[in-house]
Amino acid sequence: MGRVVILGVFVADTAYRAARMPRMGETVMGNAFALGPGGKGSNQAVACARIGADTHMISQLGQDDFARLALDTWAGAGVTAHVRQRASSYTGAAFIFVDEATGDNAIIVSPGAAALITAADIDAHAGLIAGADVFVTQLEQPMEAAMRGLEIARAAGVTTILNPAPAAPLPEGMLALCDYVTPNETECEALTGIAVRDAADAARACAALRDLGVKTPIITMGEQGAYLDGHGLVPAVNAGPVVETTGAGDAFNGAFAAALSEGRTPVEAVQYGCATAGISVTRAGTAPSMPERAEVDALLG
Repeated sequence: MGRVVILGVFVADTAYRAARMPRMGETVMGNAFALGPGGKGSNQAVACARIGADTHMISQLGQDDFARLALDTWAGAGVTAHVRQRASSYTGAAFIFVDEATGDNAIIVSPGAAALITAADIDAHAGLIAGADVFVTQLEQPMEAAMRGLEIARAAGVTTILNPAPAAPLPEGMLALCDYVTPNETECEALTGIAVRDAADAARACAALRDLGVKTPIITMGEQGAYLDGHGLVPAVNAGPVVETTGAGDAFNGAFAAALSEGRTPVEAVQYGCATAGISVTRAGTAPSMPERAEVDALLG
């Protein structure tokens, strides 16, 4: 496998399962609670490492119990951590509501110490990023840090992936630094103004993303699969009943990056991403739901 460097956030996921969300001022009874490791970048790193890539995580943490959870999670998955721990801040946390009937979710993220990552912090890891086969980032840490990571990777000829989540206005020139951009339907509409419901919509949205400078857009479309520009819709892979969809996008991105790093074609890498996401949604949690390589290979046959 190749080397993947991921810039992102760890948060402790506090997940509540209930029949519905409470209205403002209302209390509802939940049916389950779980505390576990999360954060888009961290989840993607775990997924990537479990597929088999030499995976490196750049982030910042506090000096608290949630930081220990982060470090233990990465060590258990085989992720190499490149982390500054700040006594003056806290490790991030997320509120996750899971609809018990559908497995769908709503999330509030407070990134804590990771919100303090600067472009200078990324420059300190320039050699690590430049030596990667694939560099991945998202938008949970400060935008200037993500931008600097993409600049360093692009200058070194490293394959760059931006998962533009959560949706946010992007600085001029950011998309032009990206070999791949992997929004879901909601994020894609925020970037292009095009609502994505089917493959025809996805094709129009991909054209708009190319016009913004992206080399190869990929739109993840939940149970439909993922639309790869220049190829079409790669179908989702059904691995069983859906339990929770929270980690599906991160499973896709981590496995996609891992597959690219070992020289897989974009189509093959998207298939790996879809299969990994398909397994992840059959399990509760985010990082704990990420499958091992053997499971994904077995599902793909």
